[in-house]
Amino acid sequence: MGVAPMDGLTGIPRLVPRAAGVGLKTGNLRGALVTISETLRLSLESLRVHKLRSFLTLLGVILAVTTLVAVMSVVAGLNLYVADRVANLGANAYVINRFGIITSQDAWIKAQKRPLITQDEYLRLKDTMRTAAQIAGEENSVSDVRANNDLLEDVTILGASPEYFEIRNLNVATGRALTQADETHHSPICFLGADVAKRFFATVDPVGKSIRAGTHSYEVVGVAQAIGSAFGQSQDNFVIIPLGTYLKEWHTQQSSVTLFVQAPSTEMIQASEDEARMLLRAWRHLPYNDADNFGILGSDSIMALWQQLTGNLAFMATALVSVFLVVGGIVIMNIMLASVTERTREIGIRRALGARKQHILLQFVTESAVLSTTGGIIGVAAAYLIVFLVRTLFSFPMATPVSAVIISLLVSTAVGLFFGIYPATRAAKLDPIEALRADG
Repeated sequence: MGVAPMDGLTGIPRLVPRAAGVGLKTGNLRGALVTISETLRLSLESLRVHKLRSFLTLLGVILAVTTLVAVMSVVAGLNLYVADRVANLGANAYVINRFGIITSQDAWIKAQKRPLITQDEYLRLKDTMRTAAQIAGEENSVSDVRANNDLLEDVTILGASPEYFEIRNLNVATGRALTQADETHHSPICFLGADVAKRFFATVDPVGKSIRAGTHSYEVVGVAQAIGSAFGQSQDNFVIIPLGTYLKEWHTQQSSVTLFVQAPSTEMIQASEDEARMLLRAWRHLPYNDADNFGILGSDSIMALWQQLTGNLAFMATALVSVFLVVGGIVIMNIMLASVTERTREIGIRRALGARKQHILLQFVTESAVLSTTGGIIGVAAAYLIVFLVRTLFSFPMATPVSAVIISLLVSTAVGLFFGIYPATRAAKLDPIEALRADG
């Protein structure tokens, strides 16, 4: 028979048979499990006995975790929202326009000198490109629209080729979309957004009715299914007319055609962008070292810009969370030091009964970690409540990723472990005899 490690935190040795290793390993494992379970039980009991003190101790950790999860939920929700409502250009599609993405005033001033994208360039790309399934041309302006005695202000007037509907995933609710025949004949017809149709023809079928945009009249041939809003701005407040009709009636000297190019597949998007860039640069006689005087942007470039903007928000939140965590960790360390002082006699008794230094160290480190982890759990619950209330009351896009919960709990536990080391070490180094003399 041999003496195994102390059983749990009681300090009482336990006899185990000195067999060929199996029994010894089983005893060691059982002893470790008992030690861990006893440590957790004592830690939870300490939290239960001092509820108010524990809550106040964890306030910094709770605020930090709540802030971290809430901010990550905002960023994740906005990323999904932008990807769906703003950066969704259509399947395998990208945009060629005059400016691209402008991020500074200087770049905007320089971009004003760029040449317009013309109807001729649109048609040449349409006839020449081999890596494009289809290309749509589009121009737009804003105007008041009238029907009978009703007026709707600031409606977007879009001149678009028939391919625009398929590339942009515009679905027809009533009537039909624009066709190539409409484009060829410059027909005075229009396709209405859901908001416009609802305003003018809420109780009647709009197909066959007429509207007046600016000084021009158009016959309604179809109505789009509702798209929704993006950042509070309706995406259904539009009137689409054939691009040829638009060029004849609305085009100005400052109007530039926007091209929507659809690649044959996702894998071909980059090759298609490269071909379009090469053709436009060749037609515009741009030297090799000169920058493009047009913009090409896809969903990935829009999302990259957006994530760069939200990265600043995440950085500010991280700085705020760091302050909360440091404050919370210092409070935890001070409370644990006070707990060591309060329980000096208890530590002395346990050491006298045979508990080792590592048992005392493990107990106080675990107690600190459990304390901060509990704060993390409360913080996550508070963040979920905030996310639910904001989504319900304000319809703000928020989505809590699982990674946010895992990171928050790991960080809060790590804070408890780090700031609990010093109090635990101090408790483990107490002299048993001196500790027994302390006032109980």
